[in-house]
Amino acid sequence: MSQTTVHLQQRLFGEKERVLVENGPLSASVWRYDSGVAGLRLKNELGQLVMLPYQGQQIWSVQFGGRELAMRTPFREPRPTRVYLETYGGFLLHCGATAMGVPTGPDTHPLHGELPNAPYQKAWVILGADAHGEYIGLSGDYEHIVFFNDHYVATPEVRLYAGSSLFSVSISICNLKGTPMDLMYLAHANFRPVDNGRLIYSAACTPQTVRVRKSIPSHVKPLPGYAEFLAELTEHPERHNVLKPGLAFDPEVVFFVDYAADPTGWAHTMHLHPDGTADYIAHRPDELNHGIRWISRTADQDTLGMCLPATAEPEGYHAEKAKGNVRSLAADAVARFDMRMGYLSADEAQQMQAKIEEIL
Repeated sequence: MSQTTVHLQQRLFGEKERVLVENGPLSASVWRYDSGVAGLRLKNELGQLVMLPYQGQQIWSVQFGGRELAMRTPFREPRPTRVYLETYGGFLLHCGATAMGVPTGPDTHPLHGELPNAPYQKAWVILGADAHGEYIGLSGDYEHIVFFNDHYVATPEVRLYAGSSLFSVSISICNLKGTPMDLMYLAHANFRPVDNGRLIYSAACTPQTVRVRKSIPSHVKPLPGYAEFLAELTEHPERHNVLKPGLAFDPEVVFFVDYAADPTGWAHTMHLHPDGTADYIAHRPDELNHGIRWISRTADQDTLGMCLPATAEPEGYHAEKAKGNVRSLAADAVARFDMRMGYLSADEAQQMQAKIEEIL
């Protein structure tokens, strides 16, 4: 199907928000935060996404069902930096692509790689229609070149559909180098948890299939009782499936989840709210074969990475290389990863729960 492309330029982003393009209930508007970071708002009749077209093509905010879906953090707006933890307030960050995870031992890569706050050279708004309906979206190119080392282009794309509170996210990585490149990727999707929310997902919940990370990253300062809590979850991972207020996800707990897919190849994860609505993310295990779960509930932040689809566990380049989890992308080859995420109404959540139960 045909697609209309509107190429963006930095000069379009001013202090005052202005509508760039409209098509029925779909629209895109642009502005610049006080911090200087360019922002872009995609809207349909049900909600909106706020994105950073030139800084990682992050999804900074997601609003559907009258609520914010993105994690709660102290960051009121994005900051113009490439340092991951100095502007970590967004809903979705692309991580990778030459390395990913927490650097340990001999690792020299930054936390979660070069993609999260990468300076995109090109960005464009797209309008069109596909099997899910009419959409408006954002895409762009980040060309990464390090002399004697790597040369690739990353092209993410987000599509927001008319009449839908779910949106599609994809990223393609093309190796422009004349030799193979190492490839790691993780989609860091950060939802906002609620007390007594329930996690429902297409994976058996056993100590073998929902494994607790035992290592503690250097940026994490555990509190008394943390090791005991990890030991309890290691033996009984099902105890984290209901987010009871007393559970000590402080500063964080990470799980490695082995997902099963439906007959069409999709795995599903849902955060069911007490009111019956839900947050939702789907991925394809044949593309992203590692499901990472990250929960952090503290006085300063409240976040639920209920499924971070990935090519590897987030233990850093050398640790994952030793496990055989670092992929090789041939010269001129393209790797593509697809996801869907967003908000489900109470009726949609009931249907999704039944679908997940069928998989299990």
